[in-house]
Amino acid sequence: MEQFGKVSLFDMVLSLSDAIDLVSPIVNGHHKRVAYIASSIALELGLAEKKQRNLIIAGALHDVGAFSLQERINALNFDLGPAAFKHAEIGYNLIGSFGPFKEVAEMIRYHHLDWAGGAGESFEGDPVLIESHILHLADRIDVLIENKVEILEQSERIITKINEEAGAKFIPQLVEVINGLAVKESFWFDIDSPLLTRILAERVKGDGDRLRLNFDDLYDLTKMFRQIIDFRSQFTATHSRGVANSGRILGELLEFSKQKCQMLEIAGYLHDLGKLAVPVEILNKPGKLTKKEFYQIKKHPFYTYRVLERIDGLKEINRWAAFHHEKLDGRGYPFRHQGQQIPLGAKIIAVSDVFTAITEDRPYRQGMDKAQVIDILEDLVEDSALDLDIVTTLIENYNLINTARQKVQAQETKEYNQIWKQIN
Repeated sequence: MEQFGKVSLFDMVLSLSDAIDLVSPIVNGHHKRVAYIASSIALELGLAEKKQRNLIIAGALHDVGAFSLQERINALNFDLGPAAFKHAEIGYNLIGSFGPFKEVAEMIRYHHLDWAGGAGESFEGDPVLIESHILHLADRIDVLIENKVEILEQSERIITKINEEAGAKFIPQLVEVINGLAVKESFWFDIDSPLLTRILAERVKGDGDRLRLNFDDLYDLTKMFRQIIDFRSQFTATHSRGVANSGRILGELLEFSKQKCQMLEIAGYLHDLGKLAVPVEILNKPGKLTKKEFYQIKKHPFYTYRVLERIDGLKEINRWAAFHHEKLDGRGYPFRHQGQQIPLGAKIIAVSDVFTAITEDRPYRQGMDKAQVIDILEDLVEDSALDLDIVTTLIENYNLINTARQKVQAQETKEYNQIWKQIN
């Protein structure tokens, strides 16, 4: 049994941050650089350690609400219009769904709000945290950095631009802090460093057990992950919830322990984590994918595995989540595992994934009926793609599993619609 008390919250946050930034080389590393710059400002200001740590988390996740690649690219423009508030508000709602991240969510909510001579102290009657303005400044510094230019060659240009906006975009006091940091070569070298993850880890190390997740916390955190993964596309807005619930019920029917069943549910929540690396424009494409687009889709279980493998305590769940496109005869992807190389939990998630995909309604088609679903599942067993015993268990308990799937996906649809209703 894995030691879930030793799962690091910080590693989970960075795994999600890394997955989000995999969507394009253009934005790769943006979240961690913003986290570093923001925490450097907070350190100079002498903010409380908890606020410094929450700023690192906020920096690492601040653009989770920017679902499309185009939104991410647009956010790299130094001057942003009101549209930027949309992804900040979505991020606030998604991040805030995990109780311990309430303050982190508040920081993210107004991270594109200009200071405007002091008017930015509040927004529509709501007070705005100084951490939001720190995040705003850190974010705008990073978008001024050109990846192909030596970092020190850019420092003067960047700081000049930031000072021009003191009082307008940024709090003058914060600009003064950046001016002090900017004279240190080490500040710029850290921003550009391939060791940035380690640098950030050192900054949160003192929090010790406060950044360790017990099993219940991990379970709740991955629910937040699920919505960040799925809510990017209306086509898949409830998919992971259906996979997770179907997987858990199959585990119960196959006499898994209570914790193993919860592990199956977590694996279901995380199985498409790698799809954060796939542009939503591809996920939403109604027509046939090009070969290149299909190859991009095909990467998602590989990215799920690589992003999660850094996390101690998640090895088994990672294998269950990431191997859901492997086939019993070795013709699956991306690792070409076969037979006993594929753990039982992964085989359950594979069946749950196919079952959910073909029974749930999509905007471009209705879910298939029972007879059609059974035919497809049996064909996939015959093709050595799915496990016979698991498929048999599902068919024998079809109505139970399908009714439960419909119920949880209907609830997820309400939550999805609620988020969009709040920002429109």
